[in-house]
Amino acid sequence: MSIPSGARADASQISEAVHRRRWAILVVLMFSLLIVVLDNSILNVAVKTIASPAPTGLGATQSQLEWAINAYTLVFAGLLFTAGLLGDRIGRKKTLLFGILLFGTGSALAAMSGSPAQLITWRALMGFGAAFVMPATLAVLMNVFERDEQPKAIGIWAGSVGVAIAIGPITGGLLLEHFWWGSIFLVNVPVVIVALIAMMLLVPDSRDPSPGRIDPLGVVLSIVGLVLLVYGIIRGGQLADFADPVVLLSSIGGLLVLAGFVWHEKRSTHPAIDISYFREPSFSAAVAAIALVFFALMGVTFFSAFYMQSVRGWTALQAGLMLLPLAATQMIFAPRARLLVDRFGARATCTGGMLLVAIGLAAFALFDDTTPVWVLCLLFFVQGTGMAHVMTPVTVSVMQALPREKAGSGSAVNNTFRQVGGALGVAVLGSVLSTVYRGDIEGHLGAVPAGAREAAGESIEATLGIADKLGPAGAPLIASANDAFLKAMHVTAIGSATIALVGALVVALFLPGKPPAEDGPDGSGRGDRSVRAAGAGR
Repeated sequence: MSIPSGARADASQISEAVHRRRWAILVVLMFSLLIVVLDNSILNVAVKTIASPAPTGLGATQSQLEWAINAYTLVFAGLLFTAGLLGDRIGRKKTLLFGILLFGTGSALAAMSGSPAQLITWRALMGFGAAFVMPATLAVLMNVFERDEQPKAIGIWAGSVGVAIAIGPITGGLLLEHFWWGSIFLVNVPVVIVALIAMMLLVPDSRDPSPGRIDPLGVVLSIVGLVLLVYGIIRGGQLADFADPVVLLSSIGGLLVLAGFVWHEKRSTHPAIDISYFREPSFSAAVAAIALVFFALMGVTFFSAFYMQSVRGWTALQAGLMLLPLAATQMIFAPRARLLVDRFGARATCTGGMLLVAIGLAAFALFDDTTPVWVLCLLFFVQGTGMAHVMTPVTVSVMQALPREKAGSGSAVNNTFRQVGGALGVAVLGSVLSTVYRGDIEGHLGAVPAGAREAAGESIEATLGIADKLGPAGAPLIASANDAFLKAMHVTAIGSATIALVGALVVALFLPGKPPAEDGPDGSGRGDRSVRAAGAGR
């Protein structure tokens, strides 16, 4: 694409200014990413409180809690394609500002929810806004850093997820100890205001000079397919019957719609996602690793909150503090993962990371109600270290496989698989947890009134709620509920670890090994001011 000399001069001047403040821009992008990730980490700590009867919580069932999480992640994942394309087309800064403003509005409304249905609705609105934030942050990053600095910047970007994991549960715990449950959402509003001001002052705009058209049919197919599939999985766990007609129709219908989505995208002249990206094995392996590691992690995060608060009896703040090793390792190791990639290659680094994740997940199968705290800390340290050495290399692989002008699309692919994997992890592993728990607790509900038995067997929180109402007669039921939950957690942990092992196999087979040393501008990505101008001006 030819650029007039005047435009070239302006681009050079702007890009040099952008280059000087690139680290400040990265801080702003991390701040934006922080609130999107922080929202889910806060909610994971608050699920026990929201499950409590009013006025303490909303009396949400386990299925409603899963939908409070999945309403956000499904809308988020379903719209990421369009959000990435819009960012490439109309400007990433515009979509970033729009997304954060919408996210803040949804947060304020969620804080005032009067029922689980309202909470699910406003969480969906928050997901709508977040869909425009996540791809824009990574796309902007790719357009303000030179290629040789991108792995370091992406590592810091990925490490900010660790910051959110640390701040979210601890902040949530402090808020829940002093305020009502809605404060976990209301806290987003001042963060949004600060982020909006910082973005307007610092973040440059960028776009694709030759964008494609929006693909509304593809977006609709992806949303409908994901919602049907995950609804079927959640409903199957709720009924403890995956052969139920509604469950089968929903799940199979979702798979068929998603197959139609792939068929449409392969034939569309303006696809929401370019299927040809996936012809490259290393690209496909990278996005598969993202999905699999988040599938395992999000499912475990969901049930570990109940383990720590319901079985161990810890407060939300104490449960949040237990996640500090997970957060610290990501903050420390994610920005440095590139050093291991440089020495051993992406394949060895990511395979080792996935194996560490699998070990950490499998350890949950050995836990009981007396497992020492230091063992839990060690577990989360191992999980965080593993994740840090998976997320950074695979994200770099995905983003550097595409030209800078397609950064929005690449970021959308990366984050869509992350969110879809996380949503399915909560749905599938949450359903396994619910099914095993229900099957084990049903034989211990003899003292529960007949009309309340079905509800009492849905989750450990429901069982404990009934046991409290029974007074001293409910003590044996509490012990049975803890035993049933631990058994269900052990089964679910083995399933999670198996998924992580599949991820390790995928990256071991298909990710590239250590690349040969490269020199010069084309190999290292280092260039003079004019090269920097050409890249940042896109």
